[in-house]
Amino acid sequence: MIHIRGPAEVSNILISGQIVKRTLEVLEKYIVPGMETLELDRIAEEYIRGQDAIPGFKGLYGFPATLCISIDDEVVHGIPGKRKLKEGEIVGIDVGVLKNKYYGDHARTFAVGKISEKKQKLIDITRECLSVGIQQAIPGKRIGDIGFAIQKHAEKNGFSVVRELVGHGIGTDLHEEPQIPNFGKKNRGALIDAGMCFAIEPMINMGQPDVRTLNDGWTVVTHDGLPSAHFEHTVTITANGPEVLTN
Repeated sequence: MIHIRGPAEVSNILISGQIVKRTLEVLEKYIVPGMETLELDRIAEEYIRGQDAIPGFKGLYGFPATLCISIDDEVVHGIPGKRKLKEGEIVGIDVGVLKNKYYGDHARTFAVGKISEKKQKLIDITRECLSVGIQQAIPGKRIGDIGFAIQKHAEKNGFSVVRELVGHGIGTDLHEEPQIPNFGKKNRGALIDAGMCFAIEPMINMGQPDVRTLNDGWTVVTHDGLPSAHFEHTVTITANGPEVLTN
Protein backbone atom coordinates (compact mmCIF):
# COMPACT_ATOMS: atom_id res chain seq x y z
CA MET A 1 0.00 0.00 0.00
CA ILE A 2 1.24 3.47 -0.92
CA HIS A 3 0.45 5.97 1.84
CA ILE A 4 -0.96 9.42 1.22
CA ARG A 5 0.31 11.60 4.05
CA GLY A 6 -1.57 14.53 5.52
CA PRO A 7 0.05 17.89 6.41
CA ALA A 8 0.75 16.90 10.03
CA GLU A 9 2.50 13.72 8.93
CA VAL A 10 4.57 15.56 6.33
CA SER A 11 5.56 18.07 9.02
CA ASN A 12 6.90 15.24 11.17
CA ILE A 13 8.83 13.76 8.24
CA LEU A 14 10.24 17.25 7.64
CA ILE A 15 11.45 17.44 11.25
CA SER A 16 13.32 14.15 10.85
CA GLY A 17 14.53 15.23 7.42
CA GLN A 18 16.06 18.40 8.80
CA ILE A 19 17.87 16.42 11.50
CA VAL A 20 19.51 14.11 8.95
CA LYS A 21 20.40 17.09 6.80
CA ARG A 22 22.13 18.81 9.72
CA THR A 23 23.82 15.55 10.76
CA LEU A 24 25.66 15.40 7.43
CA GLU A 25 26.50 19.10 7.72
CA VAL A 26 28.01 18.45 11.16
CA LEU A 27 30.03 15.51 9.79
CA GLU A 28 31.36 17.30 6.72
CA LYS A 29 34.25 19.04 8.49
CA TYR A 30 35.41 15.71 9.92
CA ILE A 31 35.66 13.98 6.53
CA VAL A 32 39.42 14.31 6.22
CA PRO A 33 42.35 11.92 5.75
CA GLY A 34 43.05 9.97 8.93
CA MET A 35 39.52 10.13 10.35
CA GLU A 36 38.28 6.78 11.62
CA THR A 37 34.85 5.83 10.30
CA LEU A 38 33.74 4.63 13.74
CA GLU A 39 34.45 8.12 15.08
CA LEU A 40 32.22 9.63 12.39
CA ASP A 41 29.51 7.24 13.54
CA ARG A 42 29.97 8.30 17.18
CA ILE A 43 29.72 12.00 16.28
CA ALA A 44 26.55 11.38 14.27
CA GLU A 45 24.84 9.37 16.99
CA GLU A 46 25.69 11.95 19.63
CA TYR A 47 24.26 14.73 17.46
CA ILE A 48 21.06 12.83 16.61
CA ARG A 49 20.35 11.87 20.22
CA GLY A 50 21.02 15.48 21.18
CA GLN A 51 18.05 16.40 18.96
CA ASP A 52 15.84 14.07 21.01
CA ALA A 53 15.74 11.70 18.04
CA ILE A 54 16.72 8.07 17.46
CA PRO A 55 19.27 6.84 14.90
CA GLY A 56 16.99 5.31 12.31
CA PHE A 57 19.39 2.61 11.06
CA LYS A 58 20.87 1.35 14.31
CA GLY A 59 19.37 -2.03 15.10
CA LEU A 60 17.05 -1.93 12.07
CA TYR A 61 17.16 -5.37 10.43
CA GLY A 62 20.16 -5.95 12.70
CA PHE A 63 22.38 -3.18 11.29
CA PRO A 64 24.96 -2.32 13.99
CA ALA A 65 25.58 1.41 13.45
CA THR A 66 24.08 4.88 13.10
CA LEU A 67 25.64 5.55 9.69
CA CYS A 68 26.20 3.56 6.55
CA ILE A 69 29.70 4.61 5.45
CA SER A 70 30.76 3.36 2.02
CA ILE A 71 34.20 4.12 0.57
CA ASP A 72 35.25 4.05 -3.11
CA ASP A 73 34.01 0.71 -4.53
CA GLU A 74 31.56 0.26 -1.64
CA VAL A 75 28.16 1.20 -3.00
CA VAL A 76 26.04 1.30 0.18
CA HIS A 77 25.61 -0.24 3.66
CA GLY A 78 29.26 -0.05 4.70
CA ILE A 79 29.71 -0.66 8.43
CA PRO A 80 31.76 1.91 10.39
CA GLY A 81 34.88 0.52 12.04
CA LYS A 82 38.59 1.11 12.59
CA ARG A 83 39.21 1.96 8.94
CA LYS A 84 40.63 5.46 8.42
CA LEU A 85 39.79 7.70 5.50
CA LYS A 86 42.57 8.25 2.97
CA GLU A 87 43.41 11.15 0.67
CA GLY A 88 41.78 10.71 -2.72
CA GLU A 89 38.93 8.46 -1.60
CA ILE A 90 35.25 9.22 -1.96
CA VAL A 91 32.91 8.30 0.89
CA GLY A 92 29.15 7.92 0.76
CA ILE A 93 27.39 8.55 4.07
CA ASP A 94 23.76 7.54 4.51
CA VAL A 95 21.86 8.46 7.67
CA GLY A 96 18.33 7.91 8.93
CA VAL A 97 16.48 9.41 11.88
CA LEU A 98 13.29 8.50 13.72
CA LYS A 99 11.49 11.26 15.64
CA ASN A 100 7.83 11.57 16.56
CA LYS A 101 7.31 8.14 14.93
CA TYR A 102 8.38 9.36 11.47
CA TYR A 103 11.59 8.80 9.53
CA GLY A 104 13.93 10.99 7.52
CA ASP A 105 16.58 9.52 5.19
CA HIS A 106 19.44 11.34 3.47
CA ALA A 107 22.78 10.50 1.82
CA ARG A 108 25.66 12.37 0.26
CA THR A 109 28.99 11.37 -1.23
CA PHE A 110 32.02 13.39 -0.10
CA ALA A 111 35.56 13.82 -1.34
CA VAL A 112 38.36 13.00 1.08
CA GLY A 113 40.94 15.68 0.38
CA LYS A 114 41.93 16.05 -3.27
CA ILE A 115 40.31 13.50 -5.59
CA SER A 116 40.73 12.63 -9.26
CA GLU A 117 38.75 14.36 -12.00
CA LYS A 118 36.98 11.06 -12.78
CA LYS A 119 35.82 10.66 -9.19
CA GLN A 120 34.67 14.29 -9.06
CA LYS A 121 32.68 13.78 -12.25
CA LEU A 122 31.08 10.66 -10.73
CA ILE A 123 30.03 12.66 -7.65
CA ASP A 124 28.70 15.54 -9.75
CA ILE A 125 26.71 13.35 -12.14
CA THR A 126 25.22 11.29 -9.30
CA ARG A 127 24.07 14.48 -7.57
CA GLU A 128 22.58 15.62 -10.88
CA CYS A 129 20.86 12.23 -11.28
CA LEU A 130 19.12 12.81 -7.97
CA SER A 131 17.99 16.24 -9.13
CA VAL A 132 16.58 15.05 -12.47
CA GLY A 133 14.83 12.17 -10.70
CA ILE A 134 13.20 14.48 -8.18
CA GLN A 135 12.01 16.74 -11.01
CA GLN A 136 9.91 13.84 -12.32
CA ALA A 137 8.14 13.30 -8.97
CA ILE A 138 5.00 15.25 -9.80
CA PRO A 139 1.32 14.29 -9.65
CA GLY A 140 0.15 12.52 -12.79
CA LYS A 141 3.53 11.03 -13.66
CA ARG A 142 4.56 7.47 -12.81
CA ILE A 143 7.37 5.91 -10.79
CA GLY A 144 9.04 4.72 -13.98
CA ASP A 145 9.50 8.33 -15.07
CA ILE A 146 11.83 8.90 -12.10
CA GLY A 147 14.03 5.92 -12.91
CA PHE A 148 14.04 6.68 -16.63
CA ALA A 149 15.36 10.21 -16.03
CA ILE A 150 18.06 9.00 -13.63
CA GLN A 151 19.21 6.20 -15.93
CA LYS A 152 19.29 8.44 -19.00
CA HIS A 153 21.42 11.08 -17.27
CA ALA A 154 23.86 8.54 -15.81
CA GLU A 155 24.36 6.59 -19.00
CA LYS A 156 24.73 9.58 -21.30
CA ASN A 157 27.64 10.63 -19.07
CA GLY A 158 29.34 7.23 -19.31
CA PHE A 159 28.25 5.76 -15.96
CA SER A 160 25.97 2.88 -14.99
CA VAL A 161 23.03 2.44 -12.61
CA VAL A 162 22.88 -0.19 -9.86
CA ARG A 163 19.83 -2.40 -10.43
CA GLU A 164 19.67 -4.43 -7.21
CA LEU A 165 19.08 -1.48 -4.87
CA VAL A 166 16.26 1.05 -5.09
CA GLY A 167 14.67 4.07 -3.48
CA HIS A 168 11.47 3.71 -1.49
CA GLY A 169 8.46 5.24 0.13
CA ILE A 170 9.05 6.61 3.63
CA GLY A 171 6.95 7.54 6.65
CA THR A 172 6.27 5.59 9.83
CA ASP A 173 8.51 2.87 8.38
CA LEU A 174 11.89 3.60 6.85
CA HIS A 175 11.11 1.45 3.83
CA GLU A 176 7.58 1.62 2.48
CA GLU A 177 5.91 1.15 -0.89
CA PRO A 178 6.53 2.02 -3.62
CA GLN A 179 9.97 0.83 -4.60
CA ILE A 180 11.67 3.50 -6.73
CA PRO A 181 14.25 2.01 -9.12
CA ASN A 182 16.93 4.26 -10.57
CA PHE A 183 16.25 2.82 -14.03
CA GLY A 184 13.09 2.17 -15.99
CA LYS A 185 10.73 3.21 -18.73
CA LYS A 186 8.45 6.21 -19.03
CA ASN A 187 4.79 5.84 -18.08
CA ARG A 188 5.37 2.62 -16.14
CA GLY A 189 4.71 1.83 -12.51
CA ALA A 190 2.49 3.37 -9.86
CA LEU A 191 0.85 6.74 -10.46
CA ILE A 192 2.39 9.56 -8.44
CA ASP A 193 -0.06 11.61 -6.36
CA ALA A 194 0.08 14.49 -3.90
CA GLY A 195 0.78 13.40 -0.32
CA MET A 196 3.17 10.62 -1.22
CA CYS A 197 6.60 10.69 0.43
CA PHE A 198 9.65 9.15 -1.23
CA ALA A 199 13.32 8.57 -0.57
CA ILE A 200 14.91 8.90 -4.01
CA GLU A 201 18.50 7.64 -4.04
CA PRO A 202 20.54 7.04 -7.19
CA MET A 203 23.53 4.73 -6.77
CA ILE A 204 25.78 5.28 -9.79
CA ASN A 205 28.88 3.27 -10.73
CA MET A 206 31.96 4.44 -12.61
CA GLY A 207 32.18 1.06 -14.32
CA GLN A 208 29.69 -1.76 -14.75
CA PRO A 209 26.38 -1.91 -12.85
CA ASP A 210 27.03 -5.32 -11.25
CA VAL A 211 27.40 -5.47 -7.46
CA ARG A 212 27.93 -8.09 -4.77
CA THR A 213 27.62 -8.24 -0.98
CA LEU A 214 30.66 -8.88 1.22
CA ASN A 215 30.85 -11.59 3.87
CA ASP A 216 29.73 -9.14 6.58
CA GLY A 217 26.26 -9.51 5.09
CA TRP A 218 25.86 -5.76 4.62
CA THR A 219 28.51 -4.01 2.56
CA VAL A 220 27.58 -3.87 -1.13
CA VAL A 221 30.53 -3.36 -3.49
CA THR A 222 30.96 -3.00 -7.23
CA HIS A 223 31.87 -6.26 -8.92
CA ASP A 224 34.62 -4.62 -10.99
CA GLY A 225 36.17 -2.74 -8.05
CA LEU A 226 35.56 0.70 -9.54
CA PRO A 227 34.11 3.55 -7.45
CA SER A 228 30.41 4.21 -6.82
CA ALA A 229 28.57 7.31 -5.59
CA HIS A 230 25.26 7.72 -3.74
CA PHE A 231 22.97 10.69 -3.09
CA GLU A 232 19.54 10.63 -1.46
CA HIS A 233 16.79 13.05 -0.51
CA THR A 234 13.49 12.56 1.29
CA VAL A 235 10.78 14.19 -0.82
CA THR A 236 7.06 14.86 -0.46
CA ILE A 237 4.79 15.32 -3.45
CA THR A 238 2.58 18.41 -3.46
CA ALA A 239 -0.01 19.53 -5.98
CA ASN A 240 2.67 21.84 -7.41
CA GLY A 241 5.39 19.21 -7.56
CA PRO A 242 8.11 17.76 -5.31
CA GLU A 243 9.27 19.39 -2.09
CA VAL A 244 12.61 18.20 -0.71
CA LEU A 245 12.39 17.64 3.05
CA THR A 246 16.13 17.11 3.54
CA ASN A 247 17.24 20.38 1.89
